[in-house]
Amino acid sequence: MNTQEIINKYQQAIIQIATQTGTGTGFYLKAYDLVITNNHVINDTPEVTIQGKLFEKQLSRVLYTDQKHDLAFLQSPVDTDLPLVNIGNYEVMKDGDNVIAIGHPYNLSYSATQGVISKVDRIREGLKYIQIDAAINPGNSGGPLVDYAGDVIGVNSFIIKGGDNLGFALPVSYLKEAIDLYMPFKGREATRCSSCDSLVTAANIDNNKYCPNCGSEVKLLQVPEQEAELMGVAKLIEDVLKDLGKDVRLARDGANQWSVKQGSAKINISYNPDNYFIVGDAYLCQMPLEATRIKPLYQYLLQENNRSTGLVLSCNKNNIVLSRLLYDLDMTRESGIEEFKNLFEQADHYDDYLKTEFGCTARLEE
Repeated sequence: MNTQEIINKYQQAIIQIATQTGTGTGFYLKAYDLVITNNHVINDTPEVTIQGKLFEKQLSRVLYTDQKHDLAFLQSPVDTDLPLVNIGNYEVMKDGDNVIAIGHPYNLSYSATQGVISKVDRIREGLKYIQIDAAINPGNSGGPLVDYAGDVIGVNSFIIKGGDNLGFALPVSYLKEAIDLYMPFKGREATRCSSCDSLVTAANIDNNKYCPNCGSEVKLLQVPEQEAELMGVAKLIEDVLKDLGKDVRLARDGANQWSVKQGSAKINISYNPDNYFIVGDAYLCQMPLEATRIKPLYQYLLQENNRSTGLVLSCNKNNIVLSRLLYDLDMTRESGIEEFKNLFEQADHYDDYLKTEFGCTARLEE
């Protein structure tokens, strides 16, 4: 297969994963009906959000964790027919073979980088890794490393900071071993003991924290009846979103980041504890295609900004953005509800109005 064929094949099988603490990548294996990712991506979270090209953001339960091999398996997306990708033969790979690393770096929705295998069997902490020079960035973790037959030969796992394209992928031989171990218990929460490699489930865990075979302490992730609440400003923001009827679990986009839809507008909310500001950016429509309509549009945006409502309309490249900046110490639950409600309602209003009056185009989404 050529590069473009591989990229086209994997676009619909790659899955974006988000927790309260960060984002990462996963990929769907149809033969096992599981989403594969790294254990450090889910970061001790029993339930995460997943999103793909063929399905909207939804919750997914973490079914299997493996700290030693840095693997995790997630529940597959519901009512979605994703394409078939296969596990390849890692054992036939050689130094210098061409590969493609696929994932969601820096929370971007899809990226593929080409490279070669620098060393097919790099040993680190007693495990084999495939060392590659294809660029792997934060957020790529958990994505597939693919050969030019179009098969998965590794799971992108980590980089060496400060290194020049020093990326490492766990060979699929370890992944296949983990899948074979878990499949008889599919659908149940399980973890793999880092000491003796045995599978631990709710049925055999000793005293809710120990491996029944070797006695080592293990952590079995199970969805609690009530999840632990956040603290401080992050909790305040989620309380406000709940009061406005939003599902905060689906809204989470990583640490101190949320996104919600209001009509056709998408609103990104972020909090930076270093500068104490909460930012709400509503991405509306895009600039009109007719050049003669751009000047009247600019005039209108400037006039609206003079109304002193606290909301600011701006242009970010081709996008029109409605923003609200709030100081964290000034925001209460009551004022937050009022501010965010106004932002959401005005975002939906402006998005429709700018399309109708100025010929602005619908925003492109990946």
